Amino acid sequence: MVKFVHLHTHTEYSLLDGICKIDELISHAKQLGMDALSITDHGVMYGAIEFYKKCKAQSVKPIIGMEGYITKDHKKKDRTSRTNHVLLLAKNEEGYKNLMKLTSISHLEGFYYKPRIDHQLLRRYSSGLICATACGSGEIPQTLYEESYEKVKDIAGIYTDIFGDDFYIEIQERDYSDAISSAKNDEIKNILLELNKFKEKVNPLLIKLSRDMGIPIIATNDVHYIKKDDAFAQDAAVCVSTGKLVSDIKRLRYIDFPDYYLKSPEEMLELHNHIPDSLENTIKVADKIDLNLSTLGKWYFPKFNIPKKMDVDIYLKEVVYDNLTKIFPDSTSEMKERVEYELEIIIKKGYSTYFLIVMDFVKWCDEKGIITNTRGSAAGS
Repeated sequence: MVKFVHLHTHTEYSLLDGICKIDELISHAKQLGMDALSITDHGVMYGAIEFYKKCKAQSVKPIIGMEGYITKDHKKKDRTSRTNHVLLLAKNEEGYKNLMKLTSISHLEGFYYKPRIDHQLLRRYSSGLICATACGSGEIPQTLYEESYEKVKDIAGIYTDIFGDDFYIEIQERDYSDAISSAKNDEIKNILLELNKFKEKVNPLLIKLSRDMGIPIIATNDVHYIKKDDAFAQDAAVCVSTGKLVSDIKRLRYIDFPDYYLKSPEEMLELHNHIPDSLENTIKVADKIDLNLSTLGKWYFPKFNIPKKMDVDIYLKEVVYDNLTKIFPDSTSEMKERVEYELEIIIKKGYSTYFLIVMDFVKWCDEKGIITNTRGSAAGS
């Protein structure tokens, strides 16, 4: 039985690009015999928690990552700044936190058409992360196509210095022959010929780079949809994103080569049988990953200062009953029973600190003459 893990996977959270619904994606991966799966959306982590929870529920190992955008200087904002892709995977909880940090910085500091990072940020937040060279838009594949092999070795050296044994060459083998022969017109045929030309030049050099520098190589498929039949729906989503018509020829086109689906391990081996270690290494990467989100589902409130030697639950009760007496001097037993009932639920749920914090800012607003309003059933209690 062939073993393989998809380490480069876009979900519907790669907005108007990927269309994989997480439930269906995980279920299909299981049907294909996979016990681990990644999420690597473009520049974001919107789907990470949903993916993590649903993978756990289906006994699939979740691999949380992101396909980021890397540039020379993430703060430089002009059209001459080249942007490439880079694949990042969280190896552990520290890596997950660093991935969140990089994502936040890319949006808050580096956003220029895309949320961008640079080598300096990768170096600062590399701990606990696995890095790969990404798709054909990656820094190394693009440089291999446009510039010299020696320059690429220098770039690979930078990544190796940052990530050590956690840096991987990523390769995506594709067979364009049938698509080229069945192209609807010459324009589409020429687009496919260019894609094939890129692959024919770059992929052998990626393998050579891996062997020359001792960098392990991994096979991926840049998954954007679950099944081959989903290609048209994904192409339509891309048209919405780019403001183009499906009938337009000169646009970003996936539909002419419907290959970006969740392939079976057997399909991946057929394409990469000349480099079998590229499949084996995906298992090794998955085995490296030990991500347990220990903070998930826990509440972390700001510290609320209460009188010394007093428990927060007891203090909340004291505040509530003091105000009950002030507001309702003739409070009935029914009112007191209601207060006890609500306090019991609040304390049981661990919300005492939350209610004291809300009390604090409402009190401050009242002192400043600022009108406040309640939101939600608990805050309006």
